[in-house]
Amino acid sequence: MDVRVAHCLLLWAAHFFPAAPRAALRVLSKESKTGNQQDGCVNLIPCKDNGAICIQPCSPSFHGETSFVCKDRNWQMFTDACASLDVQSLFQRISERELLPSSGGHVNVAGGHLPFVGEGKPVYGKPGDGAKYFGADDHGTSNCQADFSCIIPDILSSPATPGNIADIVELLKKISLLLSENVNRGKMQSYSRIANHILNSSIISSWAFVKDRNAGSMLLDSVNLFAGKLLLRNGSESVQEHFISTKGYSIHKNSSGKSFDFSVEFNNTGNITGHVLIPEEELLKLPKTSKAVSIAFPTLGAIIETNRLDPVFVNGMVLSVSLPEELRHILLTFEKVNKLENIKAQCVGWHSTERRWDNRACKMKSDNISNVVCICKHHRRTFKSFSILMSPTMLRNAVLDYITRVGLGLSIFSLVLCLIIETVVWHHVTKTEITYMRHFCLVNIATSLLIADILFILTAIVHNTALNYQLCVAATFFLHFFYLALFFWMFTLGLLILYGLLLIFFKITRSVFIATAFSIGYGCPLVISILTVAITEPKNGYLRSGACWLNWYETKALLAFVVPALSIIVVNVVVVVVVVVKTGRSSVGEGCKSQDLSNMIRISKNVALLTPLLGLTWAFGLATIVDSRSLAFHVTFALLNAFQTREALRMNCLSSKRKCSLEKS
Repeated sequence: MDVRVAHCLLLWAAHFFPAAPRAALRVLSKESKTGNQQDGCVNLIPCKDNGAICIQPCSPSFHGETSFVCKDRNWQMFTDACASLDVQSLFQRISERELLPSSGGHVNVAGGHLPFVGEGKPVYGKPGDGAKYFGADDHGTSNCQADFSCIIPDILSSPATPGNIADIVELLKKISLLLSENVNRGKMQSYSRIANHILNSSIISSWAFVKDRNAGSMLLDSVNLFAGKLLLRNGSESVQEHFISTKGYSIHKNSSGKSFDFSVEFNNTGNITGHVLIPEEELLKLPKTSKAVSIAFPTLGAIIETNRLDPVFVNGMVLSVSLPEELRHILLTFEKVNKLENIKAQCVGWHSTERRWDNRACKMKSDNISNVVCICKHHRRTFKSFSILMSPTMLRNAVLDYITRVGLGLSIFSLVLCLIIETVVWHHVTKTEITYMRHFCLVNIATSLLIADILFILTAIVHNTALNYQLCVAATFFLHFFYLALFFWMFTLGLLILYGLLLIFFKITRSVFIATAFSIGYGCPLVISILTVAITEPKNGYLRSGACWLNWYETKALLAFVVPALSIIVVNVVVVVVVVVKTGRSSVGEGCKSQDLSNMIRISKNVALLTPLLGLTWAFGLATIVDSRSLAFHVTFALLNAFQTREALRMNCLSSKRKCSLEKS
């Protein structure tokens, strides 16, 4: 299990389940090395090699081992595989079998063969368990196979250690795969009681140390598979536990719309609700009477976060559905756990093959402070489970949306006007080499920003309409490229300003300048953009969750934009300082107040022009990183960024127009 994942899961547990054991909240290392097996790892303080692994045997009543990782010269728990249960014996007690000598240690299950769990490993059991393996228990063989009830006492009495959790997940998986024929109410009740034991909110932190980081996803798939085969009595069935609830109904095309309502326990503070509705137009697609089953998990969101590293939390129950192939769209209503006004919600589906939340599965219909309504696509092989996510760092504010829309509209209008003016007056304002180079840079800055603004709108449309993934990748690639091109052309303009101020007697030809400018302005962004998508996309780490933009939390792909942009801003700050120093020098012998005032005005004009033109306002984006929840920082950055280069370009283009008018007069 990835230690970063464990740490993220523990933070989730601390956020939503304050009653969870705080002792489990430990800082884990990101790297590990293989170490020798030792006893008493925690007594070896301090440890020497950062990242080394120490293996410690379990206590006599458990089998397995616990591993510790060396972090900051201390041993800290990494995984805990200590278990008191034996999956092999538990499964044998509920399965139809004949232990055949010729089967090579396999169990005959309903005409097939099942390899023992942990084949080749010793069986850990209690004296007298052997008789129970062959049905000699209080309930009788037939009873145990009919409802699995004979293994319930052993499981419910076992401590919910990470090792036992992993074993119970494995047991439920094998039951779902091999014993899911004729799932009656009794089997579903026993199955739910077993799952409920490891879904309890009080033990959520123990999942952080389960060795297999996909255990939560395996549990979800197993429950969905088993519950999907539930037999209905008199057209309906309902099985309720504290932390898992299952309901099934018969459906047909003459129904006016079938709904499932859930109210299940979330933690010791109360219940949360969920609602599943199959629209009437979907039911009309049914050729015959069919079955619909839905399962509600109030705490499973914390568990399946085990393969996510970003601070996005499930903010409602997880709702799973098992529907006929003909039904594709459902309406789900989730009650929010954390009811905050300024936090965005996102409708998502759990991609069972890729084991991640995917926003392409759902569209949001409505969102208020208490509930979110989602329209989701059901697919039996990929999307069967759905929920809502929230991000504590994602602010939702009408002012920010208004500034973005107005600023974007004015930006596009100003940039188009600027390019038109430049086209009209081009031959009049580019008569000298230095003016040609300056306007050449300005035109490319305007073009890059205009295309980036248009792509910004297109990526929002692509994301909001939940179009295909490849289209989102393509939109992000070009958005990344043209925003980088914007910065690199501003960098080129900065170098040109330094060339005009410092290298007065060094002449550069127009052809050399154009070749160099294009290499910097478009060549560098192209190389960076291609490398970014080539490195991160094969690992599905190019896009961030919830937007067509570069990923940050899993692969740090966003650094491919942030690092070049901030580096260019630093260089351009130096350029502005040089310009201020050069223009601020008074002529020898001129120290009158009028001259000082003239210098100050000239310096102010230069700074006012160069600050947006060279992209220095983007530096205010650092404030939003330092305090991502501050609305003031976000509004300030949005205002400055919305009117950044378009104002400078407008001033330059109007200046070009005035120069042209003076020459004509």
